[in-house]
Amino acid sequence: MTKHTVPTRMQMAPSIAGPHEGYMPGFGNDYETEVLPGALPQGMNSPQKCNYGLYGEQLSGTAFTAPSHQNERTWCYRIRPSVKHSHRYEKIDVPHWKSAPNVDPDVTSLGQYRWDPVPHSDQALTWINGMYTMTTAGDVNTQVGMASHIYLVNTSMEDDYFFSADSELLVVPQEGVLRFSTELGIIDLEPKEIAIIPRGLLYRVEVLEGPARGFVCENYGQKFELPGRGPIGANCMANPRDFKAPVAAYEDREVPSTVTVKWCGQFHKTQIGQSPLDVVAWHGNYAPVKYDLRTYCPVGAILFDHPDPSIFTVLTAPSGQPGTANIDFVLFRERWMVAEDTFRPPWYHKNIMSELMGNIYGQYDAKPQGFIPGGMSLHNMMLPHGPDKNAFEGASNANLGPDKLDNTMSFMFETRFPQHLTTFAADEAPLQDDYIDCWSDIEKKFDGTPGKK
Repeated sequence: MTKHTVPTRMQMAPSIAGPHEGYMPGFGNDYETEVLPGALPQGMNSPQKCNYGLYGEQLSGTAFTAPSHQNERTWCYRIRPSVKHSHRYEKIDVPHWKSAPNVDPDVTSLGQYRWDPVPHSDQALTWINGMYTMTTAGDVNTQVGMASHIYLVNTSMEDDYFFSADSELLVVPQEGVLRFSTELGIIDLEPKEIAIIPRGLLYRVEVLEGPARGFVCENYGQKFELPGRGPIGANCMANPRDFKAPVAAYEDREVPSTVTVKWCGQFHKTQIGQSPLDVVAWHGNYAPVKYDLRTYCPVGAILFDHPDPSIFTVLTAPSGQPGTANIDFVLFRERWMVAEDTFRPPWYHKNIMSELMGNIYGQYDAKPQGFIPGGMSLHNMMLPHGPDKNAFEGASNANLGPDKLDNTMSFMFETRFPQHLTTFAADEAPLQDDYIDCWSDIEKKFDGTPGKK
């Protein structure tokens, strides 16, 4: 792992009071932040003339007429309007970043699959050309579904910038530290944290410690939100105060730069003469955030039985159909197991949802062998899966005293859509061809004897 000195070129707003310098707490808050005093208009959004000769511009994350509790937008006060950063576009090829629908007739997605970590490369890889799509689901053109990716990044974007018009990105690091220098501020991201980069937000990605590897869920549909807690009540799971949005930061640089845009699954670039990260002040509720997964407070059974794994949902992106999310982001982290007379690991099941899992670190309880940090697995909709023989036998015969699951952090991207493997996932990524065999030695235990355990 190589550490890189990447001093920020951006001037940052003073931090608010609190322990997290450079960030503001809350999820979906109405934030306000300015680098220069008086840059943020008070009591109005669009004055006839903004201070410092800035331009007022709104970034909308929802339709203008969305219900007020769902409406998301941010007012930016910037050195140049975004249209100045948007010249004629040239279509380019980004070979490994795919979008739905992406169905290769020669690839079979029906099955249970698991991959070892995709290895790092000697090739110079940035955030854009280092993105490798594993699965796609839904349709990017109708803004439903998702794609899952592995990123391999060893090279910083210098005067290169990117935004996706297709999706918001949920970033889950597994190795290395990245800096997202965005229009609305700076997010430094390391393993055991996640970040949400909104649709339409422009940024560059720099390597602070590398090479970097991680997972990305590209959400084509409605934005991620906190799940309803229902009977759980007001506390536990992911608490809003633990999400952090960046304070304002900007740079005023006259230098040839490139902006790459992902739009309807295609990539285009344009050349401009300055840095587009020029927002001096902003206010609103449409902003990037990061979240420390170690602050997630799991809940579970404290007497008997095993609750549905949905109890571990960190974020959900609604589908419009109650109970079947476009995407759920589910976290399996360290926790106590105390249920009596109960098979404690995840049970055997078939599910209407498609489950793509990734291992951040440690050992997953349902698969003690083979599912290693940086690896992934896919159990598509209505395909059975569950513990291997060793996990089943161990859990069936364990002494059920209080037991702490330690050194474990895995996650799941779960969607109501079938997930289709890309050609890269089927032919180039390190697929474990023998994964299906992990269930082959499960024994028949039935002998007709009542009460047999």
